[in-house]
Amino acid sequence: MKYPNIAAERAKRGMSLDVLAKELGVARKTVYNWEQKGHIPLSALERMSEMFSCSIDYLLNRSA
Repeated sequence: MKYPNIAAERAKRGMSLDVLAKELGVARKTVYNWEQKGHIPLSALERMSEMFSCSIDYLLNRSA
């Protein structure tokens, strides 16, 4: 499952894959894989939710 909202939030802020990866302490390829395939650790979802001021449900394209 793809998570386009993560990429959209990143793009809104002009944030590259490299920058987000560095903020999360992971490799660029890891962030790319999350956006394309999912399997995102809860700790990363929580951090992105805080960074982007949005819910985890939004990041995962789920209706709350």
